[in-house]
Amino acid sequence: MSQRKPQTHISVAEYLAGERESDVRHEYVEGEVYALAGASDRHNRIALNIASTLNNHIADGPCEVFMSDMKIKVAPDVFYYPDVVVVTCDAAGGDAYFRAEPRLIVEVISSSTERIDRHEKMMAYKSVPSLQEYVLVSQDEMRAEVYKRTGSEWEVQIFTGAEEQVRFESVELYMSMKEIYRNVRLPETDAG
Repeated sequence: MSQRKPQTHISVAEYLAGERESDVRHEYVEGEVYALAGASDRHNRIALNIASTLNNHIADGPCEVFMSDMKIKVAPDVFYYPDVVVVTCDAAGGDAYFRAEPRLIVEVISSSTERIDRHEKMMAYKSVPSLQEYVLVSQDEMRAEVYKRTGSEWEVQIFTGAEEQVRFESVELYMSMKEIYRNVRLPETDAG
């Protein structure tokens, strides 16, 4: 969801303090601050469908589900706002404005965010030891990619059919593609 437009070079402390007061969310990468653009109705619906199902699934467990307003600290000087995060392992009493030990991160991608989500963010997220799954869900076509940590390697599973069951192993949940894309109006495509 981010559009890369650096604002200025600031410290982590300045960034975190500024985010508490800002009306606009910003991501932070090694001293550079990037304002986040708004998201489409499809993007919001997909993120909501996933987050609400996850939230209901883990309601009484030790994990927390957050949507796009919770930052993830992926390195001492890198903070991102993923679209959906299931967090576990963060000790009580930590920072109220970010989490550092995500188990599952979901990004809803569009043509303007795909490069960053698929490359920069994926590399950064994969470096977080607690992360078990990173999921990319397209807002423009029925497609989900689940990147799963298997030891020191990452495997990917791709789902494109409405009846396919996406397995979020990190939280022991199956969700059909039809559920993920519930009430989402995908753009028309030319059949030829």
